[in-house]
Amino acid sequence: MKTENEFPALLQAFFTDRLCHQRQASPHTIASYRDTFRLLLAFAERHLKKAPSAIEIKDLDTPFLGAFLDHLEQERGNAARSRNVRRAALHSFFRYVALHKPEMSALAQRVLAMPSKRYHRKQIHFLTRPEIEALLAVPDQKTWAGRRDRALILVAVQTGLRVSELIGLCCNQVVLGAGAHLRCTGKGRKERCTPLRKETAATLRAWLHERNGQPTDPVFPSARGHALSPEGVEYLLDKHTIDARQHCPSLEKKRVTPHVL
Repeated sequence: MKTENEFPALLQAFFTDRLCHQRQASPHTIASYRDTFRLLLAFAERHLKKAPSAIEIKDLDTPFLGAFLDHLEQERGNAARSRNVRRAALHSFFRYVALHKPEMSALAQRVLAMPSKRYHRKQIHFLTRPEIEALLAVPDQKTWAGRRDRALILVAVQTGLRVSELIGLCCNQVVLGAGAHLRCTGKGRKERCTPLRKETAATLRAWLHERNGQPTDPVFPSARGHALSPEGVEYLLDKHTIDARQHCPSLEKKRVTPHVL
């Protein structure tokens, strides 16, 4: 007698029950895990010749998952760190499988024994004051986008907010006046209060007056009014860095990213 395929139901319950209700995972974590399984299902469809709905848990053995992780690194060009993030998502799912499907415990144990990949930690560049000033001088202050970009870069440099915190920053989280500061919830749901220098506070005051958003609107919106994406921040930063290099040659030797800011 043909048994019902339990993998789709387990995968759905992993997201809706385990991540959303039990762990109350952040939207960023859920999105990262979702993308891992999107890539996995597409890889399985090509290599196992099975539709995603037909894939079974037993198909996801360690040789297959190892081939999937190698595919991410060798064909998609993911770094070892990104590979380890995908592996962590798989581990989390198989810990859930081991709890709810004891008969799959041996498979889960083999998957959980898959090691992370070692990698060399490269030194993170930082910007000198002349490099920061060259970058801040590039955005065109005669345009709406240029004023937004300068305000965003200045806040990033002065506060050290992560890119996810920058794009998630809402108007009501900017406190100006005496003791000007930003309030945000960062990685690990940690609430932070970051003081602002006078120059940054003045720039934000002018920008928020022009932006004229509602309390829960993003401080740095896209042209359509939505929150910028991480890719959008990287794009505008790359664009301004190219122009800044013409005035500050030392930037030629540095890859300027939101993390560097």
